[in-house]
Amino acid sequence: MTTNTILIIEDEPKLARLLADYLKQAEFETVCIDNGNDVIDAVKNLKPAAILLDIMLPGRDGIGLCRDIRTFSSVPILIVTARVEEIDRLLGLELGADDYICKPFSPREVVSRVKAVLRRTQQVEAPINTDFFLDENRLEIQFDQSATALTAVEFQLMKRLASEPGRIFSREQLMSCMYNDHRIVSDRTIDSHIKKLRKKLSEHWPQHDFIHSVYGAGYRFDLAATTAQ
Repeated sequence: MTTNTILIIEDEPKLARLLADYLKQAEFETVCIDNGNDVIDAVKNLKPAAILLDIMLPGRDGIGLCRDIRTFSSVPILIVTARVEEIDRLLGLELGADDYICKPFSPREVVSRVKAVLRRTQQVEAPINTDFFLDENRLEIQFDQSATALTAVEFQLMKRLASEPGRIFSREQLMSCMYNDHRIVSDRTIDSHIKKLRKKLSEHWPQHDFIHSVYGAGYRFDLAATTAQ
């Protein structure tokens, strides 16, 4: 399966075909699934570039599926649904969804949103140097002959920070790698995730201080920096 495959999880056949047609015109491959019970195996086997996930599905609902997918993959997830209540919106994004598209919508808009999410989250997996490596498939950091597993959110944060060592990322920029709707996410959310990530890293590599706070500006990654001994 090619790496530009979009997994469409939608139980309305006409809508699934319409989305598939528009995505194919944009040069994506597509696979459609209409039952929630078939989703987890498909994600593991196909390793899609992104997922369009309906909430109301036979078998298993999209919220539970999003939660389960995030336990083993950071694949971009765009929730597509007619449930527009704020609690559903908040719940979907807090579970790790990258975007939230409400019905009715334009298929062209969906294609644009898929491309935007991929631009934001997709980059070639590569070592930052010979010792430091971010493993997307395992959601873990490998460094100095050791490794530690991260949550999907922690991995996205680390990937964003490590993409440009030394660059200061604002909280808003870091939010954009996890959340599309900033109105329901406070700065404290990012600070909380960073705090947990730094604690996890310090437990495994106490001599290194990978993530630095820059007062009034945000956070930066520095592989060379070490803590005072």
